[in-house]
Amino acid sequence: MTHTYKITGMTCSGCEATVKGNLLKLSEVESVELSKDTGIATIGMSKHLSVSDLQNAIGINSKYHISEDSNQSSVVSSQSSTEYRSWLATYKPLIILFSLIFSVSLIASKKADGTVEFTTWMRYFMAGFFLCFSYFKLINVKAFADSFSMYDIVAKRIKTWGFMYPFMELALGILYAMNLYPLYTNIATVAIMGVSSIGVIQSVASKKKIQCACLGAVFNLPMSTITIIEDLLMVVMAGGMIWMELK
Repeated sequence: MTHTYKITGMTCSGCEATVKGNLLKLSEVESVELSKDTGIATIGMSKHLSVSDLQNAIGINSKYHISEDSNQSSVVSSQSSTEYRSWLATYKPLIILFSLIFSVSLIASKKADGTVEFTTWMRYFMAGFFLCFSYFKLINVKAFADSFSMYDIVAKRIKTWGFMYPFMELALGILYAMNLYPLYTNIATVAIMGVSSIGVIQSVASKKKIQCACLGAVFNLPMSTITIIEDLLMVVMAGGMIWMELK
């Protein structure tokens, strides 16, 4: 069952992430879609919850206040059109970013004779990946950490991990760009991205509608197999570079 509500007090993407994260902690809540601009939240539930239950989840003394929406029909109609957005429209930011990273790393790794060295391209690609993705997370570290803690197996237990994660990605990007300590950099990438992919796989398998935090709180990307591919691609590339280092 799906119900719509009015939520006041949300002023930024961090507010959206906080409210959404708190609501999804309720076992009866299956999905949450909300917007600070409209103040509307559409909540999917396995069992109906009262407004007071939802307010308790958000926080009784918090600045956010939830109430029944008096115009449910128009909201449901609007929500339905949003849910049926095309795959391309949903993942457009991610597709553009990957295309830019791919193209720039290809140009940067091209040698004087016009050929491209594959290992150099991989290193530049991974540098671009970590630098760009860390940038979006660093725009609002708290909002990222709140979203990340909803599915990452480490961030769920250690809150500071979510705050550290963007800076670790930034460090990896710099190390790849400068080609410093390549073996240890690749080992760290396999460990960090490997652990991250576990939580992503579990979330996708559970079929709960959770916001992907890969681009921080800037874009509202749903968790999907695309996120799994994104994480595992970094693991495979780093693993391949480790193998080439050791052979």
